Amino acid sequence: MRPVLSAVVLAVVAVLGLTACSAQSADTVRAFPTSGVPDYQLGGAYTPARGVTIVERDSTAHPAPGAYGICYVNGFQTQPGDAALWTGKHPGALLRNDDGDDDGDPVSDPGWPDEMLLDTRTAATRAEIVSVLTTSIVRCADRGFDAVEFDNLDSWTRSHGALTRAGNTVLAKALVAVAHEHGLAAGQKNTPQLAGAGKRDVGFDFAVAEECVTYDECSAYTEVYGDRVIDIEYTDDTAGSWPDVCDRDDRPAMTILRDRDLVAPDDEAYVFEHC
Repeated sequence: MRPVLSAVVLAVVAVLGLTACSAQSADTVRAFPTSGVPDYQLGGAYTPARGVTIVERDSTAHPAPGAYGICYVNGFQTQPGDAALWTGKHPGALLRNDDGDDDGDPVSDPGWPDEMLLDTRTAATRAEIVSVLTTSIVRCADRGFDAVEFDNLDSWTRSHGALTRAGNTVLAKALVAVAHEHGLAAGQKNTPQLAGAGKRDVGFDFAVAEECVTYDECSAYTEVYGDRVIDIEYTDDTAGSWPDVCDRDDRPAMTILRDRDLVAPDDEAYVFEHC
């Protein structure tokens, strides 16, 4: 088992935004592949299709044997079903409609109303968030994942002006530092607004983008991370036919097509294709 960062170190990392990954710990991180066939299994774990070499699963799952494993952690919003954890034990870490009042209603993601936004505005709330999420990160490492992806980095864009890019970036630095400390590569999720700052300032090692072809954003990732980019396009919103998507020169090499709900193969709605 890799050592857990002390509460003091976590607080310092979160307060100052330090990238606590030393040269020694960075050397232990397994480099993200520059080629391969990824699968995005957040709707439930299943045996990957033949030829799949990279598999992303939720932090509550186990990695797929024989594949490079990415562990999904909701870094900037609560996971569905985790409301009691945050409201009961960490109410101050939630962004609320009444500024500074723990009795105010939590702010939810408009697209995912069962996910509440975490409050990244202060050093104290960021330190509390890191202390909670370290448990998930350590679990990812202990179960044998190779990397972790922190979702909803762009939560400030859905906060009605309450959160800022700067606050989210400081939290991201702290989460990446914890990931690196435990031997995990760390992935930027979406957020093309960061441009090169995601790698240069935060320390992300790769990117996972959703629908960068559809929204014409792929260069925001490939110009920074090169071939270390996974793109997931969805069947209900693709930019042209799937063969047309695969024929595009500007898409990431590792581009896949999935059904929106990311269901398992035993569901009739399941779709998985790769270029």
